[in-house]
Amino acid sequence: MAEKSGYPFDLPWLREGGFELQFSTPVTILVGENGTGKSTLVEAIAALSGYDEAGGGKGYRPVDHSRALDKSGTQLADALRGSWLPKVTDGWFFKAETFFSVARYLDVAAQDGGGMPPDFLSWSHGEGFLRFFEERMSRQGIFFMDEPESALSPKRQLELLAILDRIQKTAIAQVIVATHSPILMALPNARLLEITRHGIAETALEETQHFRLYRAFTETPTKFITDALQGSCQKDSS
Repeated sequence: MAEKSGYPFDLPWLREGGFELQFSTPVTILVGENGTGKSTLVEAIAALSGYDEAGGGKGYRPVDHSRALDKSGTQLADALRGSWLPKVTDGWFFKAETFFSVARYLDVAAQDGGGMPPDFLSWSHGEGFLRFFEERMSRQGIFFMDEPESALSPKRQLELLAILDRIQKTAIAQVIVATHSPILMALPNARLLEITRHGIAETALEETQHFRLYRAFTETPTKFITDALQGSCQKDSS
């Protein structure tokens, strides 16, 4: 990777000799701050597995992104090598920002084939997301999820957590999730990996920056917000 430049190859954890990951549990959760490359890594592994970087099922291309400037996931995939034992071909790559384009594509494809459209869009964002997860992730396969909590309330995140817990217990599928949600990070027995500027390392929920921030807020919300706003004001004035 040393001969490549620009994002994502300028990320510290890629510059320093590369990395190796093994997915040894049914559910693996990737966490990290914005800009650390966790979503790019999920995109790259999905692309390496045969999924389009815009999301969807294998062979789907519901979103035309041929002129897109951001190709970081595919670029990283070109520099990776993967192996499977055994190789699983069925599955799905869920991306929150392309969900509606994918859902419309599924409706049109079903109608063109003479079937009933799945109609994931005649619901609220959160309900549509959950209906999609419940239907797609009840099957055997490999599933990639990039920030699935984006349209989910905390209560709905608990419903997604129950779906992931079922997969974790039955091992019917392999799931790789990138998330900012401490609720999803708390999935029992899942492998939790945190990406920082120093690399990718296994961690515990209580050690993540996300959990520490939420804990500090819930313990003393008024003081937390006051300190945060003061810090923001000082940064703006500097």
